[in-house]
Amino acid sequence: MYVPAMLELARDLWRTDRQGHGPLVLLVVGWLFWRQWPALNAPDGRRPALFAGWLLLVAGLLLYVLGRSQSTYVFEIGSLIPMVAACVLLQQGGAGLRAVVFPLFFLLFVVPLPDSWVDLLTQPMKAAVSAVAEWLLRSLGYPIARTGVVLQIGQYQLLVADACAGIQSLFTLEALGLLYLNVVRHSSALRNVALAILVVPVSFTANVVRVAALCLITYHLGDAAGQGFLHQFSGLLLFLTALLLIIAVDSGLRRLSLAHGAKR
Repeated sequence: MYVPAMLELARDLWRTDRQGHGPLVLLVVGWLFWRQWPALNAPDGRRPALFAGWLLLVAGLLLYVLGRSQSTYVFEIGSLIPMVAACVLLQQGGAGLRAVVFPLFFLLFVVPLPDSWVDLLTQPMKAAVSAVAEWLLRSLGYPIARTGVVLQIGQYQLLVADACAGIQSLFTLEALGLLYLNVVRHSSALRNVALAILVVPVSFTANVVRVAALCLITYHLGDAAGQGFLHQFSGLLLFLTALLLIIAVDSGLRRLSLAHGAKR
């Protein structure tokens, strides 16, 4: 059912900066299901949840038909979540569904958001990232000025694009943070919730670092360097910065937890 849509995404949206993370997230989802396969198929006398499963299956099918007929990916790809959940309920019941709650939730990051939603949510974030990047570089003594989301550094002018500071990069980095949480599996629920919330400012900070790095590359090495290979490398810098910040924040939360436990 979903092969045609996936092929269309591979030829179109997954080739763009906005949705380029799609294939990687899909591979991660596959790995998460494989990782949970023993728990999903545990021989503990589970009973299929037929009523809930068929109800969810019908709802997923209707959502798929609506999305496919109207060429709306948010419904067509989004219907994959209730469809997979319905199959699990029909085979393994509620216990099986609980075993794959996180992989199913992670599928949300595969669903392409409509451009109108992305544009509406992205503009305030781009403006904020541009303002902080300008303040940071100005504090370091660089000749920089800002007009909206356009940064003027020296003789060069840079437009802060969606890919550099948009809502999609925020979602992708949020996915990275949640994946980190799932892998490390802290026993403290409070620590998990705090880290999940702090991933948002971490993602924002990583975007600021990326924009500032692109400004510095352009200022020192020229426009060709800023728009060429080093621009693509800045995407790797974004994720590396975010991962290091997440680990640092997690370490800070661990120390706070240990200090609080020592006082008690």
